[in-house]
Amino acid sequence: MDEWRWMSACDLGRGIGAGQIDPVELTEVYLAACDGHEFTDRIYTVLTPDRARAEAAAAGERAKNGVRRGMLDGVPISWKDLFDSAGVVTEAGSALLEGRVPEADAEVLARATREGLVCLGKTHMSELAFSGLGLNPAYRGSVEAGTPPNVNDPALIPGGSSSGAATSVGYGLAAAGIGSDTGGSVRVPAAWNDLVGLKTTSGRLSLKGVVPLAARFDTVGPLCRTVEDCAHLLAVMEGGKAPDLRGATLEGRRFLVLEPYTSDVRDAPGDGFGSAVERLAKAGARIETGTVDGIEEAMDLAGVLFAPEAYGTWKDVIEAAPDKMFARILERFRGGAEVSAPDFVAAWQRLEAIRESWLAETAFYDAVLLPTVPNLPPDTQRLMTDTEYYVTENLLTLRNTRVGNLMGLCGLTLPTGVPSTGVMMLCPPMAEERLLRLGAAAEAALA
Repeated sequence: MDEWRWMSACDLGRGIGAGQIDPVELTEVYLAACDGHEFTDRIYTVLTPDRARAEAAAAGERAKNGVRRGMLDGVPISWKDLFDSAGVVTEAGSALLEGRVPEADAEVLARATREGLVCLGKTHMSELAFSGLGLNPAYRGSVEAGTPPNVNDPALIPGGSSSGAATSVGYGLAAAGIGSDTGGSVRVPAAWNDLVGLKTTSGRLSLKGVVPLAARFDTVGPLCRTVEDCAHLLAVMEGGKAPDLRGATLEGRRFLVLEPYTSDVRDAPGDGFGSAVERLAKAGARIETGTVDGIEEAMDLAGVLFAPEAYGTWKDVIEAAPDKMFARILERFRGGAEVSAPDFVAAWQRLEAIRESWLAETAFYDAVLLPTVPNLPPDTQRLMTDTEYYVTENLLTLRNTRVGNLMGLCGLTLPTGVPSTGVMMLCPPMAEERLLRLGAAAEAALA
């Protein structure tokens, strides 16, 4: 049964549907693995075994009676600790929210529960989701307690802010994890832990009951073993139907490799990306290289857009107890206070214009390609002691993924085969169905 921990969520669902896997036994396998794993406390903030067992028992009865609610009915997954869960502490990785217990589930969690998914528990994350590294020394009292280990090397950072969501899957402690992505927080940890990660379009999935960072950029997305898993989890959280991925092909599909975001990456991410693009081309994709007017200007606007909204959302809570925060995250939030309201409004107006230009210039292509992250996971302890190293790696980590958030796109990262590296596809807003079909075809080409 231990092999179940390494199967995709959809394969587990098919096993349940075929009567080969009992949801109760499956849930006990995951709970037992969590109980005996050396990194459980660094991955999960809290396990919910009573809820999981009750949900699994109900899923088991439905399976016996032939009334399963969908592909993933009875499959156990994890939830980032910014999704409200009724009666269970939800602190968003921050000592500022210590003891916060919501009365109701977040809407996406409630929908997943109605579709029969099993909630194993809540996972660690960057403080209030405002970091792509996954480093969190302020929560639970130490770097080790608040920072999950990277699946390829426990001494390295896991990526954030959905750090525990990724590592819960990477270490076989959940079939999939649900995270959030404001500047790359699904795609970075997915890439660094060799998973598939889907950044949905802003507004596609409900944020009701999700602890906010910057609501105009915040999105919900799954971290999984396969593109198919992402497709079905999107459908579950949306209350819709998963796109049909059968027959997906790269033949004749046009991709734009975006410069300069592909030319100045570190060696391993560059090698992984280059190899991935070669394999996509061999599968019939048509690859072109170029840039898009205005993208550099949009990147320069990021500091005027993200931090002011984040600080405006949290300033009263932060300033009531700033000593509870990691100094670097506190500094990043407070940077938002330096931006004037007119500058903030003007920046949004300019960004909307650049978004229109992006869509016009990329309309000829099926997707835009970039290395998901330009660097490999940094050393956790060095980040705490080397200021220059922290600044350099922190800025670089979110550089490529942020393109998708600024342009309002949906995005998908796939493992390249080089550990802790990913290839990212970006598609227009609300084009997740197209993106997932492209992703399925690319996944086959990269296998």
